[in-house]
Amino acid sequence: MDLQLSQKLFIVTGATSGFGQAIAEALVAEKAQVIIVGRRAALAEALVEKHAGFVEAVVGDIMLEETMNEVIIKVGSRKLSGVLVNAGGPPAMSSLETKIEHWDEAYRGLLRWKVLFTQKLLPHFLANEYGRILFIESISVKQPVENLVLSNSLRLAVVGYVKTLSNEIGDRGITVNILAPGYHDTPAMERLFAKKSALLGISPEEARKIFESEILSGKMGEAKDFASLAVWLLSETSRYITGQTISVDGGLMKGVMG
Repeated sequence: MDLQLSQKLFIVTGATSGFGQAIAEALVAEKAQVIIVGRRAALAEALVEKHAGFVEAVVGDIMLEETMNEVIIKVGSRKLSGVLVNAGGPPAMSSLETKIEHWDEAYRGLLRWKVLFTQKLLPHFLANEYGRILFIESISVKQPVENLVLSNSLRLAVVGYVKTLSNEIGDRGITVNILAPGYHDTPAMERLFAKKSALLGISPEEARKIFESEILSGKMGEAKDFASLAVWLLSETSRYITGQTISVDGGLMKGVMG
């Protein structure tokens, strides 16, 4: 399928590893122009060199407003087609382990920056009456994940924000959606392996097998497969999908609304 992304401009945050990198490279495979954002300078530079002419980089922490402003400057007067809003998650903790400081930090890391960044980008999309805004959250917004109380709680606020925003701007040619990944073979899973390993006194490899046993498909997902759906949702052909939280989980989600 031709997704008609050639020469269209996208922003991908968290682009120097995991889902972000896979989605940035999938966009480039469709001949899109991509501004990648990430904290790992060497990896960002490597992606720019690998995809010369298609990738530009902003190195920094996207949760900081100065990095957001650098991204806006990089876009300049060009027409922005879409953005992937994506970053790492909070530490693996149970409710009883948390202190209020953990909740404050989780609010900043899971909700606040996403709202601020979206607010900064909305004028571009509204002016063009077109845009694709795609968030990566977690299956924890539909089914709590053990020892991820911060993610289980505050990512739900993002779902409420996205649904409300989609209702407000749905008639302006702009879609807003969420992808909720289950267990994928990305660095983000390491914190869960480490937590279960410590709790049960087993190796991280044994902990991994326990997680895989919960998945109907029997194995972790791959970032490149996840990216194929993300790129479609960032394309014009997904115009009839908005305000949705879509699970990508290999059958991990047990509810009928998964």
